[in-house]
Amino acid sequence: MLVSGMVQGVSFRYYTQELAQRLGIHGWVRNTHDGRVEAVFEGEKEAVERALNFCSHGPSGASVTDFKVKWENYRGEFSDFKVRYW
Repeated sequence: MLVSGMVQGVSFRYYTQELAQRLGIHGWVRNTHDGRVEAVFEGEKEAVERALNFCSHGPSGASVTDFKVKWENYRGEFSDFKVRYW
């Protein structure tokens, strides 16, 4: 998932992490150097769809202007959900 707009400096990563952990999703979220937020989610499809729905608009203070999702096959790469720093 890659989201553009006013998405940095509004706690987007931390709200995403909190939701992902609550939904039992594994993966990561990070800010990109070009001002976007990127995330990888692994989990039950319904839970991932809920997380994507949140990310499509973000927390209060965010203004999402573009939202891209690339679905891939489950790989089981992650054991938790973390905020990554670059």
